[in-house]
Amino acid sequence: MNEYQAHFDQIVKHAKDCVSDKELKLKLKKSLSSKKPLVVKAGFDPTYPDLHLGHLVLLRKLKIFQDFGHQVCFLIGDFTARIGDPSGLSETRPRLSEKQIQQNTKTYAEQVFKVLNAKKTKILFNSSWCNKLKAQDWIQLCSHYTAARMLERDDFSKRFKQGQAIYIHEFLYPLIQGYDSYAMTADIELGGTDQIFNLLMGREIQKAHQQELQCVLTFPLLEGTDGKKKMSKSFNNFIALKDSPQEMYGKVMSLSDDLMLRYYELLMDASDVVSAQKEPLKYKKRLAYLLVEEFHSSEQARLAQEEFERVFSKNKIPEQIKEVSISAEKEAVWIAHLLKNLGMVPSTGEARRLIQGGGVQINSEKVLDVDLKLKLKSNSEYLLQVGKRKFLKVKVN
Repeated sequence: MNEYQAHFDQIVKHAKDCVSDKELKLKLKKSLSSKKPLVVKAGFDPTYPDLHLGHLVLLRKLKIFQDFGHQVCFLIGDFTARIGDPSGLSETRPRLSEKQIQQNTKTYAEQVFKVLNAKKTKILFNSSWCNKLKAQDWIQLCSHYTAARMLERDDFSKRFKQGQAIYIHEFLYPLIQGYDSYAMTADIELGGTDQIFNLLMGREIQKAHQQELQCVLTFPLLEGTDGKKKMSKSFNNFIALKDSPQEMYGKVMSLSDDLMLRYYELLMDASDVVSAQKEPLKYKKRLAYLLVEEFHSSEQARLAQEEFERVFSKNKIPEQIKEVSISAEKEAVWIAHLLKNLGMVPSTGEARRLIQGGGVQINSEKVLDVDLKLKLKSNSEYLLQVGKRKFLKVKVN
């Protein structure tokens, strides 16, 4: 088998779209013969401060390109984050402030280098070229695409038909993502399946500037822990790369057996899928261990596994529990508000649902009343438990 064919087969594994096979093979063949690495681009908007396992699908593929000697560019969309990617959304995405964007980008480099080789990775920010564009440049950029073609995009089309607002600035997002490819002289761009429109825009903008067109590869969106929607912090169904060892291990163990197989297929060694079908519990533990080991350490993975067995198999309380201190209140506090304010639930509605299902405990006793109000006394302590994995020790000053 030709060397470039072997590279091609590994690169396109799991890819849903490849535009185009022929172009990609030619680029790989030319790169091998000239010993000139290809510029491989993947963009990540700092919508939230933490990367998660959904991002790991692309990071794993970028690592393969690195192993083949190509130049990987991890693009942080600090400029496009000001607009908000409309991909797959039924409404306008809220715009982030400059302060939020800066805060969210701080830990990206630290997180990606858990997977990528730091010496072979370029971290770029699209503000470095977008901030230099003048009014005439923006007009020129907008002239490369029509409103009619933009409205053919699936999410825009649905919103238009349903009479939902589409703001002009949202049209800029795919244009800027396309301009990024031109500015970076990208040979290949990777993204999720929901990004196909934006990725193809890169080819349009490159074509308008007489630049060689990038190849486009899209990969499946990893479902979140709920097994329904794509993994996202917006849906609170994520496993963050920065989750504590215990939290990461516990979240993986909460996956359904079918979803666990999906994680093996996209994130780990796919050859394990057949064995995992026969022994799901064993391989779910193995998946949890391997992920904690990768993002923390072997020792942390061992301790997380032991802690899980102790807490969940033997119904014990964790040995290490996060502690917080709060001030005593004159008035009694509604339990749902308390759980939300302490970050144990995303909303009071979720707190009510958990209480009704018997999923909330105070000092190892189940809370049965959704309207319960606690009088937080000075110099007292409370052990709060939400679900099977969340514990918090609250000290009242």
